[in-house]
Amino acid sequence: MKAKNIISFALVMVIIATMAVVVFGDVSIGSFRVPGVLDPEYGVKQGLDLVGGSVIVFEPDVEDLSTVDAEDVASAENIIRVRLTSMGETEATVSRQGEYGIRVEIPNIDDPNEAVSYIGQTAALQFMDIDGNVVMDGTEEFVQTATATFGPMDEYGNQGHYVTLSLTGAGREAFKTATEQALARSSEGGNVIIIALDGIPYSWPMVSEVIDSDSCIITGQFDKDSAKELADVINSGRLPFSLKDTELRAVGPTLGQEALDTSLFAALIGIILVMIFMLIAYRLPGLVADIALVAYISIVCLVMAGFFVEGGYRVTLTLPGIAGVILSIGMAVDANVVIFERIKDELNCGKSVGASVDSGFKRALTAIIDSNVTTLITCAVLYFLGTGTIKGFAITLGIGVAVSLITAIFLTKFLLKVMVGFGIRNPWVYGASKRRDA
Repeated sequence: MKAKNIISFALVMVIIATMAVVVFGDVSIGSFRVPGVLDPEYGVKQGLDLVGGSVIVFEPDVEDLSTVDAEDVASAENIIRVRLTSMGETEATVSRQGEYGIRVEIPNIDDPNEAVSYIGQTAALQFMDIDGNVVMDGTEEFVQTATATFGPMDEYGNQGHYVTLSLTGAGREAFKTATEQALARSSEGGNVIIIALDGIPYSWPMVSEVIDSDSCIITGQFDKDSAKELADVINSGRLPFSLKDTELRAVGPTLGQEALDTSLFAALIGIILVMIFMLIAYRLPGLVADIALVAYISIVCLVMAGFFVEGGYRVTLTLPGIAGVILSIGMAVDANVVIFERIKDELNCGKSVGASVDSGFKRALTAIIDSNVTTLITCAVLYFLGTGTIKGFAITLGIGVAVSLITAIFLTKFLLKVMVGFGIRNPWVYGASKRRDA
């Protein structure tokens, strides 16, 4: 049994050490390379306040802004997001500034003129067949409105999110012809109408029947947000205005590389001090907490860097994001403190080490889950209702809290159980106030 515990402990330590080396180093084995977490290309992305970039504010290019509909501004805002994604600027942020302004922040672009001409032009929306032939454009000559809707989608009353497309007379005729031709090619998989924005296919709704009506619905695997996004894309083809830039400037990093390095060094000193405190205050469980903390930090970095997979989702790290990471580290240590204090209470009441560890985790579990879940709820609210850097804070804090919950419940418990399995059963070593026989 002791040999099994030794093997298990050694295996876990090798895994944790490997993660730490991968995260904080730059590992190369032959032609295979795994970059570190701070690698500029594959590691965690750095936001505008860390690496600098460009800030652009757009407004509708009209003489009288009071004539601009709020829904059209919202559609233009969404189109900018779509265009930035197509440019590969997934770390850019788009938010409203005032009633008519749209603020765009793009890290790592020193010359904002590079993006203005493309982002600010009137959207070119087209409906195409499977071969890329344009069957109808998205201007007001053919399309009246597109609306995200929730309700019955078929004759059986099944409900879901979909997009209602209202057509003009010319649009109805064009859509009738397009759907007839698409259905005729069903056998070869050509029964689709491609919705393209600026020449880039955006959606591929299937054609199930000839549409000869002033309105039709587009169904699919939509939720509320994706249905709204498609409706905004379609409405962009009938925006009565183009966008003009009212503010255009390059922004230097507020911190800079030197200050970022200093901040990381300060964080390292803080983590080392926390580890020393845990060792002094909790002895052997403190050592277990330190090991779990190294694993926690490594896992958080791996998640934020998208596991270093090219094209994978990577978190954009900003100043508020760094604050979220630091706060989540504190919460990870706090979860261990709650567990160890419960174990100490059980030991001081005279229970054996094994029973105290089991009971301590059981009694602490509810408190840990409650505190972490309420924090995750707060993160969700900040993410869905916040904008820009507020979302960055919510993402990093949410990732950290979720990982800390996993490491506290599973990894810390596993390591403590292994220690008991080693035959280390002196209660004082586990934090009891007085030394006594197990």
